[in-house]
Order: sequence, then C-alpha cells, then structure tokens
Amino acid sequence: MVNFRPDFWLVLGLVGQFTFMGRFFVQWIASEKVGKSVIPVYFWYMSIVGSLMLLFYALHRQDPIFILGYSGGSLIYIRNLVLIHKEKKQGVKVENPPSFGREDTPL
Repeated sequence: MVNFRPDFWLVLGLVGQFTFMGRFFVQWIASEKVGKSVIPVYFWYMSIVGSLMLLFYALHRQDPIFILGYSGGSLIYIRNLVLIHKEKKQGVKVENPPSFGREDTPL
C-alpha cells in the first residue's frame, strides 16, 4: 500500500482550484433562480480567494505560467467589487451589463 500524506501546498492548491472552479456553480445556480444570466457578488469573492490561493501555490511551485495566469486577475475581481459596492451605496440597482455584439449596445 502506498503511504500518501498530502502536504500543506497540495491541500492549498486543491482548495484553491475547487474554490475557483466552484464560482461557476454559484453563478449557474443564481442564474437559474432568476431565469437569466447574472453574476452574484459571491462569484467575485470566490474569484479573489481561489485565484490568490492558486497564485501562492504557483509561487511555491515556481511555475511562471501559472504565476502569470493568476497574478492579474485579483485586481479585476477587486475592481468589480468596488464598482458593485459603490453602486449599492448610491442606491443604484446593480444590473448585468448588456451582451457584447448586440446592435442596441454601444460596445
């Protein structure tokens, strides 16, 4: 029988990956509840936590590909949370942005 003991870094990487992956299940469930595509606030929190855990794991492994991949995302996730909380403070209803490529959108 193989003696396998997971170390701290392996557990951190796995929990980070499940957190990062799990955000899509949160988004899916929230969208199903309202009958349209939405991105709940928890999606952004899970994005931050998961990506930072994976970044620390990648730094430990000294993997430049994954370090690059997970190093910038947290800034975007934090910025989205700042915008959401700013709108909530102002009493503006937070809506999903229109889809890209539709004729009635400016982008």
